Amino acid sequence: MNLVEVFNRTRVRVDEEAVARLVARVLAAEGVDNAESSVELVGERRIRALNAEHRGKDEVTDVLSFPLEDAGEGPGRAPADGPAGPPRLLGDVVVCARQALRQARADALPPALELAVLIVHGTLHLLGYDHETDAGQMALRQAGLLELVDWEALVVATPR
Repeated sequence: MNLVEVFNRTRVRVDEEAVARLVARVLAAEGVDNAESSVELVGERRIRALNAEHRGKDEVTDVLSFPLEDAGEGPGRAPADGPAGPPRLLGDVVVCARQALRQARADALPPALELAVLIVHGTLHLLGYDHETDAGQMALRQAGLLELVDWEALVVATPR
């Protein structure tokens, strides 16, 4: 069983259980069992600070992933210890809720869909996908996964 912890540090009301289910569904679809990860929703100052610290970019971004496993092993890798061993510690996905809302408005998308896109994207990065080097494999997988998951319930309400 996969464990997903969700931390909402924003005023955007999000169904944290729906976020956890979304990530768990992505992990299951990728053949990952017995893993732990987290999703943290943060504000613009926090994501900007993380982006500057870890990527050298002093700007707001929409999503960051912090994988704990060696990304060089590639997507779809089997757990080293098997399902009966200790859980795989995948890492953390950090999403800027305000940036997600801004992007949803700009693209005329439901806020819940934009949030789902970012969470799925970040989760795939935890599993070793890299859209900068994979000739579109990650984008195709992301699109396929978004068709499998229930994203409508993610955003409960957005602040004005």
